[in-house]
Amino acid sequence: MMSLINTNYSYLETMQISEESPIVGIIVSVYYLGCALGAVIASWLADREGRKLSIFTCLATTSLGNILMFISGLSMQGSSPWKGGALACMFAGRVVMGLGVGGIDAVIPVYSSELSSDGARGRALAQEFQMNIFGLLMAYGINLGVTRALGKECQWAWRIPIVVMQLFPILLMSFISRLPESPRYFMSKEQKDDAQKALEELWSKKDAKSKLDELQEAQDNESGSKVGYKDMLLPGGSQFHPSMITVMGQVNQALTGYGAVSVYGPQIFELLGFGTRKAEYLTLGNYISYFLMMTFAWMSIDVVGRRKLMVWGAAGLAISFTILTIFGGIAQEFPSVPDLAVEIPGSVTLFVATAIFGIGWLATVWLIPTEIYPSTARAQGSAISVIIWGLANFGITLLTPIGFNNLKYWLFLVFAVTNAFAGWWTWKYTPESGGRSFEENQEFFDSAKEDGTWSVKRVDGGKFEQMPRKYDGGRDEEDSEQSPLLRQR
Repeated sequence: MMSLINTNYSYLETMQISEESPIVGIIVSVYYLGCALGAVIASWLADREGRKLSIFTCLATTSLGNILMFISGLSMQGSSPWKGGALACMFAGRVVMGLGVGGIDAVIPVYSSELSSDGARGRALAQEFQMNIFGLLMAYGINLGVTRALGKECQWAWRIPIVVMQLFPILLMSFISRLPESPRYFMSKEQKDDAQKALEELWSKKDAKSKLDELQEAQDNESGSKVGYKDMLLPGGSQFHPSMITVMGQVNQALTGYGAVSVYGPQIFELLGFGTRKAEYLTLGNYISYFLMMTFAWMSIDVVGRRKLMVWGAAGLAISFTILTIFGGIAQEFPSVPDLAVEIPGSVTLFVATAIFGIGWLATVWLIPTEIYPSTARAQGSAISVIIWGLANFGITLLTPIGFNNLKYWLFLVFAVTNAFAGWWTWKYTPESGGRSFEENQEFFDSAKEDGTWSVKRVDGGKFEQMPRKYDGGRDEEDSEQSPLLRQR
């Protein structure tokens, strides 16, 4: 949404900043700080009052932040700086909206995983992320359409894309009451009858009974083992190891550089030699391809596994950014080279890199934290994931404009190196959590403690380097079943 708003002349005049001002990047990135704080609050609320109430509260908060952004500098005479108040209102709107979205990002993956079977968790979350990309595509498409129709001097060219986004939180708030609460949440509160009713909404009565017994057994094993952030973030804590996997997953995702591509897509195409208008249309085309390629993400994540997708995805991205460095250098340093000789292969490379990121790195790093923690720490683990995502993307989106202005195409080479590191770290330390129950994934950390190593290859004889054998060639019959509700979706 912000990618074209950042270049709208009315918006820049209202905020009293120039297009090259570092404040442009700060307005974009401060949103992620709100996300980090919102994740903590929402995860606490999800454990205390339930996943559904937490989601509803986050949606309402998102809606409020959206309104604050929309009214920033609005007056009867048109757009006004409000004597500096417009910028303050925009900052407030970005932070408040971040609180809501960060909370949603923390609770939804947990909610989704707790409603899905062991063999379908990845597919369910990857499908949700495909819809996330549809939202990104819709936001940019509306932005581009009104900018072309109204021009960059018109205030409504930047206000309309903001207010249209109100549609989503309002629609979600209107029907969230019809969704089932997480049975695992009910069991954590010793509300067994409510847990059974929730399971019966998802499964047949026979299956619901067996799954209730499984939840009861898991709850009995975890009872009395209360986990706090101290146990998760301090060395020696009971959940420190899974927390470091969560932290590094989000750090490495930020290092892939795709937070920058999402926000500054048109500028990247301009570095390849395209004019402004062509760059904007190519960005739209890249988002359309991104959305379609996400189909391969949910088709493969529960078959290939999280770990392989991430390792090979990082390798593909490192190669892609190296190629982009070469084409960017030719476009900037060798004007005698025909434009199409750089623009076509450079664009294809960026489209391919976007697809690789979507398949390998978008859903995986959000899914793993929901699979490697016990129930008593799952919401907090997801919150840690969002906090690190927020802080890492705050840094990336803040520094990317500076990088473009100073490093130009060499910024691509920086991302090639960081992707190589992300791939190595994942191969070395991230276990394969797909195809296993929440409880089975706990065995990795118990074995790592016994073996005195975090290296996946050396823990339990390398058992967690790949999916369980019963998943070779696809999911087994029992675990590949989705609940009727998820199938209908």
